[in-house]
Amino acid sequence: MSVEEKATVCQEKLESKFSNIGKGKYGRIVKMCRTPTGEEYKKTLMITAAGVLVLGLAGYAIYWIMSYLPGFF
Repeated sequence: MSVEEKATVCQEKLESKFSNIGKGKYGRIVKMCRTPTGEEYKKTLMITAAGVLVLGLAGYAIYWIMSYLPGFF
């Protein structure tokens, strides 16, 4: 088999897998998907930023406790 034939077979396999993407058990979900509005995006961004901030503060607090408090004992 030449390189071109191998590439053609590989491409046909990929195309056959992706041709049914909107028809299977996930097709209904894909059809319902939409782009979020600006307000939804802002809310998601704020919630994510708050979560990152809380995790960062918790990590810093643990680092501080592990660094400075053992000297008091």
